[in-house]
Amino acid sequence: MKKKANKEPSFLEALTGLGEERGIAPDILFDAIEMALISAYKKNFNSAPNVRVLLDRKTGAYHVYAIKTVVEEVENPIMEISIDAARVINADYDLDDIVEIEVTPANFGRIAAQTAKQVVMQRVREAERENVFEAYTNREGDIVTGLIQRIEGRNVFMEIGNTEAILAQSEQIAGEEYTSGKRMKVYIIEVKRANKGPQIAVSRTHPGLLKKLFELEVPEIEEGIVEIKSVAREPGMRSKIAVYSEQEEVDAVGSCVGQKGVRVQAIVDELGTEKIDIVKWNKDSATYIANALSPAKVVSVAVNEEEKVSRVVVPDYQLSLAIGKEGQNARLAAKLTGWKIDIKCESEAENEVLDEGMDEYIVTSEDSFTAESE
Repeated sequence: MKKKANKEPSFLEALTGLGEERGIAPDILFDAIEMALISAYKKNFNSAPNVRVLLDRKTGAYHVYAIKTVVEEVENPIMEISIDAARVINADYDLDDIVEIEVTPANFGRIAAQTAKQVVMQRVREAERENVFEAYTNREGDIVTGLIQRIEGRNVFMEIGNTEAILAQSEQIAGEEYTSGKRMKVYIIEVKRANKGPQIAVSRTHPGLLKKLFELEVPEIEEGIVEIKSVAREPGMRSKIAVYSEQEEVDAVGSCVGQKGVRVQAIVDELGTEKIDIVKWNKDSATYIANALSPAKVVSVAVNEEEKVSRVVVPDYQLSLAIGKEGQNARLAAKLTGWKIDIKCESEAENEVLDEGMDEYIVTSEDSFTAESE
């Protein structure tokens, strides 16, 4: 008499719906069920390791098979079957062949369902975590909008998409207000696996955040017409960004500013009180250094190309502006250009002899723009 397959259509429908809801491939869930059924069988009926469970992907019917090796003389009946017994099943069996014998218990369904639920949900959680990891692992260096959920100690936890990210204190802008329910853009700095799922670290201080904000707001950057050459940032205080276009008719600085400053103002609004200097990059080192010291005006720049050292001369009345509060403007210009910059006023430099290897150039700063909160 042919044995009827055990069918559980409602379970199959629930499994399919669960996969669709959580975005998990059906095969992952079917594999989890089969593992659960093996676990249930070993726990309740037979602890032998030689068991295989087959779950029909279309009907939901399940079958448990004991796997045995064909031998001349059986020493371990759990793992072996005699060649005579094997040939009763199929005359083609020979020594060392593998025989699968169905051993599905009559009341296996109820026990299997109880055991399977916990295992399946665990696999579902693991698959969800893997899906999240795969979705974000290639997004390091990208910008996302996060919703602040809670604050624990000095860490801010944000919801991004269908997962959670952590904004550590070291990545927070000093003085910026973080409150539950507030939305803000953050920069993904790291995605890694952890025991409780993917751990996504984000930043509000990374220079990449500023760069990505400009890419979002300025179509010419996204299209490759305008290029961001360098970014220097002291978060919450002041930033400098150097831009350039190979197309002479394109105003790289103006493109970033936008009509009536609307483009850069959107970025300033996102970053709060941070001032942003947009300067023009130039392949000529002396001109580029002069531009980087914006908004200060420069008289001359002496450079040593080999050692990346420069001496900049500014009008006496521009010295404090060139250096900036607590040296900030000069410090950011040095970061932006990658040059060491020594700033002198005209009266100081008048009788000073240039160091060996330095060439001095009279330069005029090119157009720049400084944006700050209104």
